[in-house]
Amino acid sequence: MTIATPLSDLNNRSREVFRQVVESYLATGDPVGSKTLTEALTEKVSPATVRNVMQDLEQLGLLDSPHSSAGRIPTQVGLRMFVDGLLEVGSVSGSERTEIERSLDSNEPDIGGLLSKAGLMLSGLTQGASLVLTPKTESPIKHLEFVALSLDRALVVLVTADGQVENRLFTPPMGLTPSAMREAANFLNTILEGHTVSQMQSVVAHEIERHRQELDKLSQSLIEDGLAIWVDEQDGRDRLIVRGRANLVEEGASEIDLERIRQLFDDLERKRDLAQLLDLTEGGDGVRIFIGSENKLFSLSGSSLVVSPYMNAERKIIGAVGVIGPTRLNYGRIVPIVDYTAQLVGRLVSRRT
Repeated sequence: MTIATPLSDLNNRSREVFRQVVESYLATGDPVGSKTLTEALTEKVSPATVRNVMQDLEQLGLLDSPHSSAGRIPTQVGLRMFVDGLLEVGSVSGSERTEIERSLDSNEPDIGGLLSKAGLMLSGLTQGASLVLTPKTESPIKHLEFVALSLDRALVVLVTADGQVENRLFTPPMGLTPSAMREAANFLNTILEGHTVSQMQSVVAHEIERHRQELDKLSQSLIEDGLAIWVDEQDGRDRLIVRGRANLVEEGASEIDLERIRQLFDDLERKRDLAQLLDLTEGGDGVRIFIGSENKLFSLSGSSLVVSPYMNAERKIIGAVGVIGPTRLNYGRIVPIVDYTAQLVGRLVSRRT
């Protein structure tokens, strides 16, 4: 198989055959045969001619023949080329717009509740699984304390200015004394008050360097170990809302399909560093489509992700909404739904922050 050529290098007949194969596959999920294509093409050609064109497209890496079937389906490369060059993106219909706006009730006081509604709405409207990444809490730190639980277990407790309390377990350094624990907590409370969690690591690193001679080694180790586990878990908090798992399991699904779904949700449940979901949306606002193995967030290659960031009033990306499903998603319909939802969620969240 050779590397796929750009669509501009295909003649009109090849491009039309390719488009018909992809659109039929996205609609039905079934391989498309030459007889079906011959009836669908505007140009009157024989099935033999269509078969020759399909073989050429297969040689280019755009189509594939599953099993022993005479029909063809698009490859991942073919789907990407179709999405980039031939996909006709519709607009959100009036009924869909009404459903989205009705679901995201602007009177919902809690951001978490609002985003949970967004996930339920997306999964119901698209019949896929929805992903919603919530904004990180950036309230300033008010107080931090270390609590010894046993010789090898300790707790770091952090209280923020808005009254939230977070606890993280970690393994303290060997030989830790009560005085070292108090010294470390006093040091941190002096330098961290008024700073946010995202600023914590850099502030602490700078101050430890400045006060290295004043802090004993155990206090330094306690601070570095305790805050490392806190920051790591803060960055990977369970801020991913997933809805619509059942939508991905079709009636009569094969064992291979069920294993694919199980693997997908293992990825979701195992994922801790959810910042990668925002990394996927780099390059400004707008919808991004990741097909198969292009999707670096999940190890599964047989899925696609349609994702869009949402922004606050300062146009800063603070979260993302998306739909994940099989590679034969109805991209033309789902893209505008995800886009409109992201814009609306951004406006609603901004009013509450």
